[in-house]
Amino acid sequence: MDLLFQQVLNGLTLGGVYSLVALGLTLVYGILHVPNFAHGAFYMVGAYAAFILMGKLGLNYWLAMLGAAGVVAILAVIAERLVFHPLRHSPGLHHMIAAIGILLFLESGAQALFGADFQRMQTPYTGIMEFSGLIMPVQRMLIVVAAFGLMVALHLFLKKTITGSTIIAMAQNRDGAALVGIDPNRVAMLTFAISGILAAVAATLYAPINLVYPAMGNLVITKAFVIIVLGGMGSVPGAIVGGLIIGFAEAFGAFYISTDYKDIIAFVLLVVILSVRPEGLFTKGVR
Repeated sequence: MDLLFQQVLNGLTLGGVYSLVALGLTLVYGILHVPNFAHGAFYMVGAYAAFILMGKLGLNYWLAMLGAAGVVAILAVIAERLVFHPLRHSPGLHHMIAAIGILLFLESGAQALFGADFQRMQTPYTGIMEFSGLIMPVQRMLIVVAAFGLMVALHLFLKKTITGSTIIAMAQNRDGAALVGIDPNRVAMLTFAISGILAAVAATLYAPINLVYPAMGNLVITKAFVIIVLGGMGSVPGAIVGGLIIGFAEAFGAFYISTDYKDIIAFVLLVVILSVRPEGLFTKGVR
């Protein structure tokens, strides 16, 4: 039973990180209606920004997280203004090619600046809590609490604020939103900024128990694409539920089957679930 609860904690940890990344991806998809392949590079930049702010400038963990969120939010807005906005009337393929170009540019830039070596991010939360035989690393508990707290905050923002309502309206009908006075440029920039913040926070939370390196966003963003397809393209609840499904599947699969197959489990689940429900778990778009 202790081992079972241990895997539940691992599943919540992975699911929280995956859901945060997938949420940013699905919000941008609601605006562009094309997958943003550069989102994995934003995740990587967030990890490096926090790593530098803590290691070089001596900031504490939370200030480094805020700084990384600000850096990636600005980077995401710049990408939207300089790359995606000029392509707004172009076919979706152009957006995807541009996103891949941003991904390659940022990865190459990170490798040129920091090298290809793996880096370990320090964390002040290195302790271990034990409750009834269950071992709970403090950093993993922090990931669970912070990730799900941020998901609740995002849900309340989208549902309870006027600004959040404009994002939902824009995702549902861009032309209709513009006709009722919503500024599509402002909403697009805000959405990219939020997606960048989510990616940076997820990276800063997860990097202390993982590694920081230029290609670290590739596997995460691949799984995030699996999650948003699984949950329904553009669906916020689908991104959360899909992230938890993948997180738990990986945790239990690695424990009961083999860690060698941990990363392929997400894709097996995608094939199985889409064979039964091709439209995904949720199909009403961003809500």
